[in-house]
Amino acid sequence: MDFVVIDVETANPDMSSICQIGLAAYSDGQLAAEWVTLVDPQSWFSPFNVQIHGIDESAVRGAPTLPDVRDVFLDFVGDAVLVSHTPFDRVSIHQAFESYELEVPSFAWLDSARVARRTWPECSQRGYGLANVCGLIGYEFEHHDALEDAKAAGQVMLAAMSVTGLSVSDWLTRVERPIDPSAASASRIAVAGNPDGPLFGEVTVFTGALQIPRREAAALAGTVGCDVVESVSKKTTMLVVGDQDVAKLAGHDKSSKHRKAEDLIAHGHAIKVLRESDFLRLVSLEADARGF
Repeated sequence: MDFVVIDVETANPDMSSICQIGLAAYSDGQLAAEWVTLVDPQSWFSPFNVQIHGIDESAVRGAPTLPDVRDVFLDFVGDAVLVSHTPFDRVSIHQAFESYELEVPSFAWLDSARVARRTWPECSQRGYGLANVCGLIGYEFEHHDALEDAKAAGQVMLAAMSVTGLSVSDWLTRVERPIDPSAASASRIAVAGNPDGPLFGEVTVFTGALQIPRREAAALAGTVGCDVVESVSKKTTMLVVGDQDVAKLAGHDKSSKHRKAEDLIAHGHAIKVLRESDFLRLVSLEADARGF
């Protein structure tokens, strides 16, 4: 296999609550194999998540758990490069394996959103979400289905490889280099997003009671590329919610920022809502992998 693409859907804001996994394998520029399964997350389903992907408790009744599909998943990927569009699927896999006390698999991960940023700078105004990039390359798909999203990210990779002439191995190296290799480095304030960071392009808002000082959280986000702003808008791509506030999601005590983010998502804006602990894990994984 040249590469395998993964996408997951989650039952609730806990990124370990995987309820669907989709895998698409590519060889010689063609889709070679695919695999998709519903997964019983053994957790609660957020009505908001269900609205996004349509998977609920009844859909996963009798479905396998993550330990049940572990071997099939690992055998499918093998030693191929594992692609995901943004790091969120990587964090979900990491968190889910840890939640079952399973050894977290070690893959060569490649972020197709980082590939897209280096291939199509013209996308910067609209963002590098999967739907936006697929709109640019003319690929239509059913968003928020794990297999459909995996195949869409695979098409992004194939298009980027065709445009640039770079192979998957080349891209593993290229994404570690600056987006503009000729640009001079400069010191930047923490909330302005390191342009060479793995999450560059994410516009992040924090809400709720955080475990660490908000200034420290903003500095961490800026280091890995996030622009941190105070309020939710159409430009927001990620809302980080204090863990205790996530526990209220089944009720009505969401912050105004959270409610506004959900309203924007309902109107088609791609905003990822995640817990502070998942955000910190995401930053840690990316910083360790990229040497930030």
